[in-house]
Amino acid sequence: MFDGKNILITGGTGTFGKQFVKFVAEKYKPNKIIIFSRDEFKQYEMERKYKNIANLRFFIGDVRDRDRLNRAFYGVDYIVHAAASKQVVAAEYNPFEAIKTNIIGAENVIEAAIDAGIKKVVALSTDKAANPINLYGATKLASDKLFVAGNAYAGGRVTRFSVVRYGNVLGSRGSVLPLFLEQKKKGVITITNRYMTRFWITIEQAINLVIKAFHEMEGGEIFVPKIPSATMEDFAKIIAPECKIEDIGIRPGEKMHEVMIPSDDARHTLEFDDHYRIMPEFRNWETISKSTNGKSLPDDFCYSSDNNPEKINPEFLCRIAQDVQEKINEMAK
Repeated sequence: MFDGKNILITGGTGTFGKQFVKFVAEKYKPNKIIIFSRDEFKQYEMERKYKNIANLRFFIGDVRDRDRLNRAFYGVDYIVHAAASKQVVAAEYNPFEAIKTNIIGAENVIEAAIDAGIKKVVALSTDKAANPINLYGATKLASDKLFVAGNAYAGGRVTRFSVVRYGNVLGSRGSVLPLFLEQKKKGVITITNRYMTRFWITIEQAINLVIKAFHEMEGGEIFVPKIPSATMEDFAKIIAPECKIEDIGIRPGEKMHEVMIPSDDARHTLEFDDHYRIMPEFRNWETISKSTNGKSLPDDFCYSSDNNPEKINPEFLCRIAQDVQEKINEMAK
């Protein structure tokens, strides 16, 4: 579906954007892949790394700037909205900044996409948006609601919006895996709480979920993958079994367990082989849904990291850790 098309990724210099560009360039023949982000140095680094991708373009801008989005979106067919203020603790101490990027920025993307006649927009979300207790999660919940409602705002126009929601990306910038690998050298792993649980996903799984969403979305769905969970203690023991584990206490805004589908959303969620879809409660932009092959869930269903039957595979996690360590070693040269 991307052959001959123009694709734009907001926040495209992040972990997801870099891998998504590589995937699309290898699997499809797009006309242009456009990186929209505000850090010119990261764009410079990415341009050097991907110098063999001839149709890669870079656009300096911020999702807070509606006029800049209007200019960047001209002639674009598909958008992945990955730009966000993502650090939980930073959002707690800088709430106004998180709101400007995650909520006002989402509104700007929606309005500019409708005006530019973008065909499909997929926004990246997080498990922290479900039953949020921290500011980051609350801003992403608001963002999710905006993107679902954006389909109604589009009215009879071509633009459709959907969301993908997933857990912690293994090895991404700022994730716990690189930290544990660094601490492993000193023999002590620090964790906030050993009984805390989290969902884990690879960057490849995240990209495949986004591609699935582009192919199958009708507008308004939240795509949630079936992925494994683990306690922080089990995660640390797999990565560094010989190390001492030290509890340092839960940080501001952290949960003990994450939720991706609250029980209140179960009644309008469909289950598929490898994912769930939270369907919009109102749908005045289309009258017929094609998602008829999904299975309904019990009203009390809740997809939480502490009750998830799928646990992370130790051998698989060790392979991921080895890949991340090799990348760290390469960057240190």
